Amino acid sequence: MTDTYTVYELTATIRDLFELDPRLQDVWIEGEISNFKRAASGHLYFTLKDDKSELACVMWRSQAAFLPFEPQHGDAVLAHGHVTVYEARGQYQLYCDAIQPAGVGELNRQFELLKARLEAEGLFAPELKRPIPAFPRRIGIVTSPTTAAFQDIQNVLRRRFPMVEIVLSPTPVQGKDAPPQIVEALQRLNAYGQVDVILLARGGGSLEDLWCFNDEAVVRAVVASEIPIVTGVGHEIDFTLVDFAADQRAPTPSAAAELVTPDGAALKFELAARADRLLAAMGDRLAGQRQALDANRRLLERLSPLVQIQTARQRIDEIANRIDTHLRHGLARRRDRLDARIRALEAANPRALLARGYAIVTRTGDGHRVTSAHDAAEGTRIDIALHDGHLAAIVRERAIGSEPRD
Repeated sequence: MTDTYTVYELTATIRDLFELDPRLQDVWIEGEISNFKRAASGHLYFTLKDDKSELACVMWRSQAAFLPFEPQHGDAVLAHGHVTVYEARGQYQLYCDAIQPAGVGELNRQFELLKARLEAEGLFAPELKRPIPAFPRRIGIVTSPTTAAFQDIQNVLRRRFPMVEIVLSPTPVQGKDAPPQIVEALQRLNAYGQVDVILLARGGGSLEDLWCFNDEAVVRAVVASEIPIVTGVGHEIDFTLVDFAADQRAPTPSAAAELVTPDGAALKFELAARADRLLAAMGDRLAGQRQALDANRRLLERLSPLVQIQTARQRIDEIANRIDTHLRHGLARRRDRLDARIRALEAANPRALLARGYAIVTRTGDGHRVTSAHDAAEGTRIDIALHDGHLAAIVRERAIGSEPRD
């Protein structure tokens, strides 16, 4: 049974067939423009035709903005893009991403053939690319001194990095005689050897105008240069073979001048910011070192013999005070005990008894103390010690066990 499709399903199937065919996804179509219209959105709508057929074409605004010319009705052009189906109308059409005058078709073919051959030789290999110096002191420029591109380069260099020196190696940058002179200009700068980077530049133009930068000898001279080369040829959408051979490509001459120089104003700002950060870091570092020094000083002061000596002196003073207090208290206690004993001795001193009317009687002959009537017989010589002197006497009578006489 035969399959049945909706209109949309059949259109989508046909679209898939177009999009799955690689031949239709990268095509160049030659024809004459008709029904050209630029929509308010910026998109381009036109028809390419020849004497036998017509093809609807669309170019979106994002690609149309980079066209080097304004297409007109009746122009013979080459259009590049991919073919697919516009489902709303069931119409196949070419979605363009580039348009150029039909006369440049042969030049494009030559460009692609030479590019493929030089690329196969390894002239465009990434490992051949050299770094661009960040702060060049002297910049070599290969261009025509009468072009606006040279003036633009000088303006950018003066604005961004005015201290850099410029060495111009002049050359024509258009025409059939330009390639050997470009090669000679590059060789002059390499022989001079005093530049840090070379700018190879010219302003925009048609493919024919820029063709000298697709010359094989020029490409090989760029590769052979001992000095890094930056190209700034044409506009952003323009690519030449020297762009692939150079160490770096810029979209315009002015952009090339910006690429090889630092921004002086930004450098000043960055230097000021770094100086501020450095001062702040130094302040923080000094503050930290000062704190560490103070901590070490305090530690040394605690460990210093002087501190220990002072501490020992204080301890000696405290011990001396304690000894003094202890001695004074001890002496006071001893003095009190001595006074008490003196008083006791004084109380026990016979002289004190004598002063109260008592007397000490001893036998004169042997000094024996007479403490009893039995100690002295009658006629015994005795000595009577009074508090203020002595009396000599003779016992006349003794009475044992009787009261003393008045």
